[in-house]
Formats: sequence, structure tokens, C-alpha cells
Amino acid sequence: MAEFISIFMAACLMLVSLIHVYWALGGRKGIFNAIPVEGGERSFTPGAFITFVVAFGLFLFSVLSLSLVGIIPLPGFLTHYLSAVGFIVSGIFFLRSLGDFRLVGFSKKVKGSAFATWDSWVYSPLCLLLGAGYLYLSFIR
Repeated sequence: MAEFISIFMAACLMLVSLIHVYWALGGRKGIFNAIPVEGGERSFTPGAFITFVVAFGLFLFSVLSLSLVGIIPLPGFLTHYLSAVGFIVSGIFFLRSLGDFRLVGFSKKVKGSAFATWDSWVYSPLCLLLGAGYLYLSFIR
């Protein structure tokens, strides 16, 4: 069961990572559903570099999920820290699902945009599932 959860999480994160690479390279499809809107205007406009950084971080998180169950073996000295890193990443995803009490997450106040709809039905629930997945994988390690 842990391997299935790990592979599912890695696949989701790799897909999201590849979408970020697409956006960093200039793709526009779906980008307006991925940026919070406040007062009819995007709350920020990420550049290519930061979008690549996010893509790389998501890629590393996918590797972590596979490493937690031993699908991707890591050098011995790194395995001592896997559970701790898994707990930290779990916390990151739980906090993202909760949100900032304004624009993102289950606690958002600004609603009515395409982003807010996607965030309520896809992004925040996915982050909650990923947080729970990392918590589970870190505990059983």
C-alpha cells in the first residue's frame, strides 16, 4: 500500500512539475487558473526563474516520496534524514492546503475567480492529500 501511495504522489508531483516547466518556457494554457486574483487583477506575476525553481522543488518532492519507501535508494548518510524531511514536506503541504486566510487554501476569503474555484476543488484538496501522504510515509519509514 505504501508503494502505491508513494507512486501516486510522485506521479502527481511530476505532472505539476512538468506543467510549471511548460509555463516557465512560455506556455500560457491554464496559467490564469493557477495565479490568485484580487480585485480582478493577478496578485503576482511569477517570472521564468521562480517558476523553474518551483518545478525543481516539486520534482525533488516526487523523488522524496519514492525514496521514503525505498523505490529510489539514496546514499546511506541521507537516509537518516528522510523521515524528518518527509515530516517537514508534509507540514508544507498541510499549510498550503490551509492557506493564507486571504487568497489561497481552504481559508481564503477572496472567491469568485477561476483560480479560487480551482483552488477550492483541486489545489487545496490535492495539497491536503499530499500532506497526509507524506505524514503516513514518514511515520512508517
